[in-house]
Amino acid sequence: MGSKIPRATRLAAVAATVAAMGLTAACGGGSTGVPAAGPASAPASGDPANPVTLKFWSWVPDIQKAVDAFNSAHPGIKVQLETITAGPDGGYAKMLAGVKAGNAPDIAQVGYDSLPSFLVNGALEDITQHAAPHAAKFVDWQWQTGVFGGKVYAIPQASGPMGFYYRKDLFDKWGIQPPKTWDDFAAAARTIRQKDEDAYISTFAANQAPWMIALAQQAGQEWFSTEGDAWKVTIDNPDTRKVADYWQKMLDDKLVKTEADMSNAWYKDLQTGGIVGWIGGSWGDAIIRGNAPKTSGKWAVAPIPQWPGASAFTSASWGGGSASAVLKGTKHPAEATTFAVWLNSDPQSVNILLSAGYGWPSIKDTGQITNLQKDDTVFPFYGGQNIWDVFKEADAAVSSDWRWPPVSDALYASVTDNAKAAVQGEGTLADAFAKTQQAMVEQLKAKGLNVATGG
Repeated sequence: MGSKIPRATRLAAVAATVAAMGLTAACGGGSTGVPAAGPASAPASGDPANPVTLKFWSWVPDIQKAVDAFNSAHPGIKVQLETITAGPDGGYAKMLAGVKAGNAPDIAQVGYDSLPSFLVNGALEDITQHAAPHAAKFVDWQWQTGVFGGKVYAIPQASGPMGFYYRKDLFDKWGIQPPKTWDDFAAAARTIRQKDEDAYISTFAANQAPWMIALAQQAGQEWFSTEGDAWKVTIDNPDTRKVADYWQKMLDDKLVKTEADMSNAWYKDLQTGGIVGWIGGSWGDAIIRGNAPKTSGKWAVAPIPQWPGASAFTSASWGGGSASAVLKGTKHPAEATTFAVWLNSDPQSVNILLSAGYGWPSIKDTGQITNLQKDDTVFPFYGGQNIWDVFKEADAAVSSDWRWPPVSDALYASVTDNAKAAVQGEGTLADAFAKTQQAMVEQLKAKGLNVATGG
């Protein structure tokens, strides 16, 4: 018979360990956090006469092309892709249910923000033995998102550094320069409303918790930290209140739309000029290209606007980014790791995924990623601009101090619900974040975790 330790107790123990080690960072500079590995062993390649079959779940557009390329180069491993709903929209629930039922895929796309929750729920496989020799290939802060307690559970895929997508043709027509500061952004929004009563600079996407969190992250102060084995929650902080007050005024002055982004109405506005800008992640270029194809050549990308007094350029990453996680119960961890490493580091694969809109590459050496210099799929849509130059600068300016809690699903639900209520006039956005602060304290305590005084 197995252990009779209650599940809640086991989850609390794992989550407390995560807190004590301070390894829930979505971003963390420095070492890889992995024990020194011996010489890199040859990756598992399987037997072509009796190939290993792996199941892989992802929602990246066109990722089948990369899977096909892997299968062609690895006759001993056959990867079967299932395209699923994005993680926060139901994909994660399906993964966790699969792990519980014993029929989960071998590898799945999991956001950096959700890896701590997956670990706490016992849904990740320890792949340290197979993955550690590959650590040097990847950007340190992205590699660390899949490392907990010195063990590796996931291979970093890509981050989502933020930029400002805008209709350059209309900005030029109206004599508006791309905003360099948030004050400029508000001024541009006001001018656009004066020039065209049917046009808005952007939406306030209350349906997108990762978007709102990224805006707060850019302002500077982290939401979660650890003190010993205790969590500290500081969502209701001066920097976040500054962000909330800014967007509250934008809403009060009717300078932004309040429709959900990535909705049918939003796509129509992209097509018709009802919305002429979007603060989005690097993967968002494919969203615009795919849903407003007739506007090709009319868009451009500028750096995310800056807050006054910033000592250096600062950005943020929408949801942190994504990893290829090896899920608990796989019978082929070595082969699964071989695929995950290849998918996210092989130049052929990264070139495919970059143009498909998967985000900013997690690998250090991008010298062979030719699409970063010349991308015939992406650049023409943006008037010939090399938009990757903007996101390269943005990725380097993402905070290395931001941490994700082991309750990211509850965090997202709280941020979204409270923001939607504020947009409907039930309090303010500042009130919404204050409510989320209290909700997260309660969520962490409900898991049996310590919460430091003041959090």
